Amino acid sequence: MDVRALVFDVFGTVVDWRSGVAREVGRLLGDVVDAESFADAWRGRYVPSMDRVRHGEQPWTDLDGLHRASLDELLAEHGLPDTPEDVRAELVLSWRRLDPWPDSVPGLTRLKRRHVIASLSNGNVALLVDMAKYGGLPWDTVLSAELFRHYKPDPEVYLGAAELLSLAPEQLLMVAAHVDDLVAAHKCGLRTAYVHRPSERGPAVADADINVSALTDLADRLGA
Repeated sequence: MDVRALVFDVFGTVVDWRSGVAREVGRLLGDVVDAESFADAWRGRYVPSMDRVRHGEQPWTDLDGLHRASLDELLAEHGLPDTPEDVRAELVLSWRRLDPWPDSVPGLTRLKRRHVIASLSNGNVALLVDMAKYGGLPWDTVLSAELFRHYKPDPEVYLGAAELLSLAPEQLLMVAAHVDDLVAAHKCGLRTAYVHRPSERGPAVADADINVSALTDLADRLGA
């Protein structure tokens, strides 16, 4: 493969969103909710909220805004409608304080030696920059759905990333732990690499150009 750059899904692929969000939910809400179940329920609203934007049911709203709207609904459903504004704002920021998987920073650091590496996430730019600072993610650049005013799996995101990096789609490798992300990228002509993260509940092997279980394995496969 003539791969010049790698772009990465972030939530679940590079960072452990479930543990990080559950940690902050427990810290900020205490034992009035089951923190991990609350985190899962919050994440469960992720795709439906983006779909409302993708299908024109609401105007462009960045992921911070979508997370906040979903949080307000969840707090009401859990009998916590009086949760203070400062707590709500801090909970939304929990999505910026997520720990990388143990292999992520070593793998990205190795891959960066031979390739351009960038996020390609539905997270907004400010969120992704803060996350990179928090977790030491060594991106060459931060690419976000926000730049294209489209959410994945819209083709504008994948093709827009290739255009911004001055590459043909087939010179770009999409790395993700989610099969639907890779299927959409492949339809746009990108190469694909599947990272099996058991907590993301995907298959052990996907129909992708490369299958690995860690970003360090991906570095091995690409000779980095």
